[in-house]
Amino acid sequence: MGTVTLGVSIAVPEPYGSLLQERRASFGDPAAYGIPTHVTLMPPTEAEAADLPAIEAHLDRIAMAGRPFPMRLSGTGTFRPLSPVVFVQVVEGASACSWLQKRVRDASGPLVRELQFPYHPHVTVAHGISEEAMDRAYAELADYEAAWTCGSFALYEQGADAVWRKLRDFPFGSGGNTPAVPAQGGYAVDAPSLRP
Repeated sequence: MGTVTLGVSIAVPEPYGSLLQERRASFGDPAAYGIPTHVTLMPPTEAEAADLPAIEAHLDRIAMAGRPFPMRLSGTGTFRPLSPVVFVQVVEGASACSWLQKRVRDASGPLVRELQFPYHPHVTVAHGISEEAMDRAYAELADYEAAWTCGSFALYEQGADAVWRKLRDFPFGSGGNTPAVPAQGGYAVDAPSLRP
């Protein structure tokens, strides 16, 4: 079956996702339309295609233990000069993202990997383009704000055309394709909360 390149991320919902994708393209980033707007939980990782069922089962278990949590983006940041990236900052929901990404890469699961840099949740809006264009992205999105309730994460595969396509959503608290149901009054929930 061969290998596949996988990623796990939280999609930035509409209308925010398309708007940030359009802005990324406007700064001249050639990858803009091949990468859905997202917060990374696991960066591009090679895996055996035959391991996909075990990977999905692993992600199901993580999603079942989770609960929806608030996400808020505000303003810009950069990883320059270490890495040529400008991003929109995750100012609420970062600790929940960190909790999730640790479990995705946990040594007990099929997606064990080391990170090149310490984990820092963010939404990339410019990558590997001219310094002038990155400066423009940093300035033009400095006042950007968005907020929503994050109810799931997703598994993506990168195609031979370098485009990332969603394979499957993993809603929190459900273990499948049914919507997550919050805990009702008086019911004790043993699963850890994803609230920061």
